[in-house]
Amino acid sequence: MSERDGFTGGFLAGAVVGGLVGGILGSVLASRVKKSATGEQAMLTQNNDTPLRLDSEESMEMARRNLEAKIAQLNTAIDDVRQQLGSVNHNSHD
Repeated sequence: MSERDGFTGGFLAGAVVGGLVGGILGSVLASRVKKSATGEQAMLTQNNDTPLRLDSEESMEMARRNLEAKIAQLNTAIDDVRQQLGSVNHNSHD
């Protein structure tokens, strides 16, 4: 029965931590995309007398690529933590 109690607690803790990390990550990425879009707009305005606008498809593609890169970084970090926890759990059972 103690394994089941540990699972429930771990599941709830994982859901809470995952929600927090997802919310923070979403906020950071949204602010970076907004800053980069305004920064690129400023650079385009400085280079030319008439301001140029990025095509919405181009900006969406750039945001998608940035998001994919961040997801890859998160997956790598998750794998590292999973390996570390696996070695800790393996050593504690010995």
